[in-house]
Amino acid sequence: MGSVMNYPWLDEYCMSKQNATKEYKEDWKATKYLVGGKMFALEGNDNTGRPVISLKLLPEEGSFLRDRYEDIIAGYYMNKDHWNSVYLDGSVPDDIVRNMIDKSYSLLFLSLTKKAQKEITG
Repeated sequence: MGSVMNYPWLDEYCMSKQNATKEYKEDWKATKYLVGGKMFALEGNDNTGRPVISLKLLPEEGSFLRDRYEDIIAGYYMNKDHWNSVYLDGSVPDDIVRNMIDKSYSLLFLSLTKKAQKEITG
């Protein structure tokens, strides 16, 4: 763990999201970041050992970013329409990765019940 390469702020940023929790999945060798029990980010390695973080986006946003950055690919081991993986040893600008985390968190937060959203926002 901890080899977030070019994005040393990644863990802290994911955990700064309101009510974010994380759990390490030993069998996946990956860290899940959750809101209300739903995963908004998954940080681990692909099958070649390259570190990646997978994030949920609207399909058209993901497609746009994949066309623009070679280090953003269709979600590794995830639904390819909705999930995108960013290589953490790559060169995607910090602000793009932060924005992807923000959007992924929002999508998952909005998928929670109104009651669960209220519990999080207080």
